Amino acid sequence: MIVLVLNCGSSSIKYQVIDINEQSNALLAKGLVDRIGLPEGSLTHKPTGKDKFEVVKPIADHTTGISMVLEALTDPAHGVISDLHEVKAVGHRVAHGGEFFKSSVVVDDEAKANIRSLFEIAPLHNPANLEGVLSIEKVLPGIPQVAVFDTSFHQSIPAINYLYALPTEYYEKYRVRKYGFHGTSHKYVAKVGAELAGLDLENSKIVTCHIGNGGSVTAVLNGKSFDTSMGFSPLDGLVMGTRCGQVDASAITYIGENEGMSYAELNAMMNKKSGVMGLTGLSSDMRDIDAAYDAGNEKAIVARDMYYNRVKKFVGEYAAEMGGVDLVIFTGGVGENSADLRRYVCHNMEFMGIELDDAVNDVTRGENTIISTADSKVKVAVIATNEELVIATDTYNLTKNL
Repeated sequence: MIVLVLNCGSSSIKYQVIDINEQSNALLAKGLVDRIGLPEGSLTHKPTGKDKFEVVKPIADHTTGISMVLEALTDPAHGVISDLHEVKAVGHRVAHGGEFFKSSVVVDDEAKANIRSLFEIAPLHNPANLEGVLSIEKVLPGIPQVAVFDTSFHQSIPAINYLYALPTEYYEKYRVRKYGFHGTSHKYVAKVGAELAGLDLENSKIVTCHIGNGGSVTAVLNGKSFDTSMGFSPLDGLVMGTRCGQVDASAITYIGENEGMSYAELNAMMNKKSGVMGLTGLSSDMRDIDAAYDAGNEKAIVARDMYYNRVKKFVGEYAAEMGGVDLVIFTGGVGENSADLRRYVCHNMEFMGIELDDAVNDVTRGENTIISTADSKVKVAVIATNEELVIATDTYNLTKNL
């Protein structure tokens, strides 16, 4: 069964085409539509076993972008299918499912209405995600669609971890609570990591660290999310590329009062001007921070150590919450590729049973590998995340009998 997986952003569409069944899966093509709505848009299409194909031209909206993707998929030269009827379902990444969605769902009118109702608390993501659904309805009318939510994996978190110690009325009126994000990635790497480490997922204590420009850490207890570092929004928790992570709320109100900043300006400051970018004034990209760190830039040294140390603190916190840990997993762009991050987090953690194999850690880049020593009581692994495969799998399972 061929599934089209879409991840629609405000001005972009990431996509994969996966041929999937009960026993196996194969990536047929992947690509990116970028700069939608801007004067110069682009499509980059990478079919498996064929040369990359690129188009640069204005792309007015998501419907136009998706139409370009479908044309590329069926093109005689660089396509991977002969007819659009070969695509049997479309799976969408949707950032926020609120309390409506505890698992992936086949899209219907009620699902679309609930996704739309969450626009206010996910204004950067949900509108674009829904636009992808509506665009498919226009260009492939009648095809089954599935929504897979970043938040659904975290709906198993108990109230002691998802509620804030604020007046209860704000939860009852506005559903202000911890939702968590990156759930699709945390779910996938916990399962794959448990298999690699020889653990029974349903009888295990795993800490998953999805570290990139955005990042989060999750306590996975017996295969279910028990706690996670992101909260009501993706702002909370770790130091990130441009997000501040954990901060005393009084510090924010103090800055706002003294600078005469509006709520919108404070929100933009915390989400877009903070993190390692705000600390260094250099960049939000950890590769640039690494270069400045190596050159002896003092601000970069503090920023990178803070970025790393926050991950380490959550690993310890979640081990305490779960009463121990069997496996620590690193994933995401930085987690999969930065030996320095992994070494920092695992350093001096022998008291917890973590012993890193430095030789293996130093050469591991983006591949599924155990990087702890043979004698380590707690295993440490690098797992390459594959959110698209999770979306394709859920889409297949929900639509194969329709």
